[in-house]
Amino acid sequence: MTDVVDIRAGRLDNETLAENFADVHQPYDKAGALVEANRCYFCFDAPCIAACPTGIDIPGFIRSIATGNLRGAAMTILEENILGGSCARVCPTEILCQGDCVRNGPGDRPVAIGLLQRHATDYLDGAAAHLFDRAAETGKSVAVVGAGPAGLACAHGLARQGHGVTMFEGRAKPGGLNEYGIAAYKVADDFAQAEVAFVAEVGGIEMRFGTTLGAEISLAQLRSEYDAVFLGLGQGAVRDVGLSGEDLDGVHNAVDYIAQLRQAADLSALAVGRRIVVIGGGNTAIDIAVQTKRLGADDVTLVYRRGPEQMGATGHEQEFAQTNGVRIKHWLRPVRLQGEGDVRAAIFQTVELGADGTLADTGGEQSLPCDMVFKAVGQTFVPITDDGPALADGRIAVDESGQTSLPDVWAGGDCVAGEDLTVQAVQDGKIAARSIDGYLKNSGS
Repeated sequence: MTDVVDIRAGRLDNETLAENFADVHQPYDKAGALVEANRCYFCFDAPCIAACPTGIDIPGFIRSIATGNLRGAAMTILEENILGGSCARVCPTEILCQGDCVRNGPGDRPVAIGLLQRHATDYLDGAAAHLFDRAAETGKSVAVVGAGPAGLACAHGLARQGHGVTMFEGRAKPGGLNEYGIAAYKVADDFAQAEVAFVAEVGGIEMRFGTTLGAEISLAQLRSEYDAVFLGLGQGAVRDVGLSGEDLDGVHNAVDYIAQLRQAADLSALAVGRRIVVIGGGNTAIDIAVQTKRLGADDVTLVYRRGPEQMGATGHEQEFAQTNGVRIKHWLRPVRLQGEGDVRAAIFQTVELGADGTLADTGGEQSLPCDMVFKAVGQTFVPITDDGPALADGRIAVDESGQTSLPDVWAGGDCVAGEDLTVQAVQDGKIAARSIDGYLKNSGS
């Protein structure tokens, strides 16, 4: 065990912290974007389009960049993905569009679609006017619960059609995971809020904060007061690992700490341990591991119970963590946390893959000294108790249009089954908005 628990603020000076949490992306300048855009083959039936959950015409927007038409490029992107700016920063492009680029052959590299998409959408910083018009008022109203990517995409789609939208958000700010859950260096310079402001510029969207479904409002109330409801609730509960010692001081949920970090006005005031253990293998595990290292932790170890191929985090993210000083250990199953009041060590059982595909203990244990442990083993959906829609596998069941078992209620994002990705949440919200629009137009006065 560690001799002394060492959790404190101010491990690094403000100048170093500012550098560590600056934008991890190096955006293209005009010349660089032109060179990269001209590497695109502008394929017919381009596989990159099929790989994009929102179906952006990728060769189309890249061609616009190549001809110097940044407004046209931005329009092509945002017509399909209104949060194209954040998706350009956080999407796992290496397994989506870029992963299917035809230039993935030997001695070649894929077109940098993500960086080109960012170059195009960053045009909006200097745009004089909003790119989208709002249709005439319809007199119809929709409640959107949750101001994350799914809710924002749905709200924008409905507002463009002239419907009135009221968004209900439990937190103090909109943006969802883009604001509270993604590593600060991926969406730097308050980008999430700038993007929300752009979405709201279309008009017809009212936002109410500190309003949670099941507390300040009920689904029954919303259904009685609005013509339709969209639920973009995300997943509100964090899984426990189920270990003895989880109640020790120094043991934290990764998502809560990331949210605290994202909202910190002064990173030097944020306390962090000297030796960190992260339990998990997804993007949240990577994000908390890298960020604690960048806050000044001496030693950060991410531990996963299976191999690198089974981790939820992509190979790119795993490599990024390792190049940022994070040690990744595989085939270790957590068994207990030790300490007296404060956590001092995390104990793991060595495992291997059995013949039946399950994990089998090999008889050995490893003890990792630590003064902070972060649990990053996933989140779960909190069911609606107020006569909510039907569930499937623990999340809200929806059809291909996002409609639930309730005729006037739709849902999308992480609260429904599917890929837990920002870009997929945007697609869910976009599809639901189209379905709700049809429902409202066919429902009479």
